[in-house]
Amino acid sequence: MREQYRTMELTVADLAPEPIGQFARWFKETTATPAIHEPNAMIVSTATPDGRPSSRTVLLKHYDHAGFVFFTNYGSRKGRELADNPYVSLLFPWHPMARQVIVTGRAARVGRDETVAYFRTRPHGSQLGAWASHQSTVIGSRAELLARYEELAARYPEGEQVPVPPEWGGIRVVPETVEFWQGHENRLHDRLRYVREDDGSWQVDRLSP
Repeated sequence: MREQYRTMELTVADLAPEPIGQFARWFKETTATPAIHEPNAMIVSTATPDGRPSSRTVLLKHYDHAGFVFFTNYGSRKGRELADNPYVSLLFPWHPMARQVIVTGRAARVGRDETVAYFRTRPHGSQLGAWASHQSTVIGSRAELLARYEELAARYPEGEQVPVPPEWGGIRVVPETVEFWQGHENRLHDRLRYVREDDGSWQVDRLSP
């Protein structure tokens, strides 16, 4: 199965001076494209200290010049792997626009105040879900999960403040490289990669497709 991508050329001159500015440009265009469902969905890839990888899709909740932030249970597989090996890759697969953004960098937990502030914005049911699910652990049945949720719903009814689970919080990925991939005909894609220099500036390289 093949598709010819017919898009505009992406040149170094088109890029913002630094990757977050360029990401903001593309993200704005992506959110305005109805064909892309959940443009903030990204694939997070982690690895154990001995190099065994794992990937999953999560939602980007915030980004700025400090990095890309998502939230998770720190006891989940990704949370445990990041605690042992902070190197991580993010992939934004915007296929209807023949675009991808690939971020590599180091992950660190956000401050507790930032976690609490975000948790308060979540729907009530999602707050309860963070308590009900011991993410990545083996569970006997879905009924067991739903029973835990119903118990929590009775303890914290709608309108009552749900405490933030102690093992739940944010992860910030501080980028070291950010690649902007634009598909073209005949697989002659544009790949422009920002690389962080020791002084904090960014070098842009064009990669062969």
